[in-house]
Amino acid sequence: MDIKVRNGDTYWYYSQLFGIPLILIENSNPLISAEKLTVGQIVQIPGYRKTSYTVQAGDSFWTISLTNNISIDSLLLLNPSVDSQNLQIGDIVSLPKKVSELIIKDVNNYTYERMVADLNELSNIYPFVKKQSIGNSVMGKELIELQIGNGTKQVHLNGAFHANEWITVPVLMRFINEYVLSLITHEPIRGMFTLPLYMETNLSIVPMVNPDGVNLVLQGATTAGEFEEEVLEINNQQKDFSNWKANIRGVDLNKQYPALWETEAERKPTTPQPRDFPGYEPLTEPESIAMAELADNRNFSIVNAFHTQGEEIYWGFQGMEPPISEQIVEEYSRVSGYAPIRYIDSYAGYKDWFIQEFRRPGYTIELGRGVNPLPIGQFPEIYQRSLGIMLASLYV
Repeated sequence: MDIKVRNGDTYWYYSQLFGIPLILIENSNPLISAEKLTVGQIVQIPGYRKTSYTVQAGDSFWTISLTNNISIDSLLLLNPSVDSQNLQIGDIVSLPKKVSELIIKDVNNYTYERMVADLNELSNIYPFVKKQSIGNSVMGKELIELQIGNGTKQVHLNGAFHANEWITVPVLMRFINEYVLSLITHEPIRGMFTLPLYMETNLSIVPMVNPDGVNLVLQGATTAGEFEEEVLEINNQQKDFSNWKANIRGVDLNKQYPALWETEAERKPTTPQPRDFPGYEPLTEPESIAMAELADNRNFSIVNAFHTQGEEIYWGFQGMEPPISEQIVEEYSRVSGYAPIRYIDSYAGYKDWFIQEFRRPGYTIELGRGVNPLPIGQFPEIYQRSLGIMLASLYV
């Protein structure tokens, strides 16, 4: 919600007027110094929308404030051109309405376009959420990263490296929504107040690493554009792409990293496939390159890659993981009920490479049970069990 600065206004006053933590207002307006507010500047107030009210007979700002449980000064602030002493029947007045519910409710068939629309709405309501492109998919879709937090500890989460594991995307999106809503409403998540987490961490999330593949699984070959004939050929002319894990060129993005890539390549398909083809060499695909560059350019203390299925957490790679990795995975296991697995006979994944390159904790978290793509009916249970892990990643 945007407002115009008046003479004498301060960020601190806005935080008191609207019940919003001061730091969230400051971070929602990064280009405006709190010490240099000037009359007429536009300031964003996070967590609010403007709604319209039509003046009725007998209305005044006092009666409107009483019936809507808002302060008179918030009405004056939002309606600088309205003569509050001479309201006329039919006048339109703007009211501040605090957003108190989740925006992301429908999580079925969660395409790239739906994610983008939800991200735009979230960033409009909660402008302290930073949104940027870290690269593009083969088909040119932006790979979007969100950053939330004011701290120095860098935590990273990602989803949908694999196309038919798209349910990981609404899991992450629901968490983003619940986290920012908690910051605004001061309501804890699982008994945990989130503002201290916000102050201590900078959370990085790439909800959908493989947007071309996700849309292919959910909507079919026509979404592949110029790659339509190619994906049909790779898929043996089958129109059902539910088994497709790869990107649009038939490369498995989670087998693309130079962490025993040669070992993986020797035993996997040697040509593009719906799954398991690691590419002709490491880091050939724009999606996997973008994710590697993201880690190279940041100082992530921990990386969590969300996949499906198995209810397991893989946390080791060739003994290169630091000792604290085991303590963290024990906490992840405690809050989720998932089984910690140190080593598996699978290489060249994102968490493998992260552990190898940075000697820091990295995790592949396999959500749910069954056959991919997991049915959306599992979403409530999957979300509740993974919520503990996502929160724990911020405090461990």
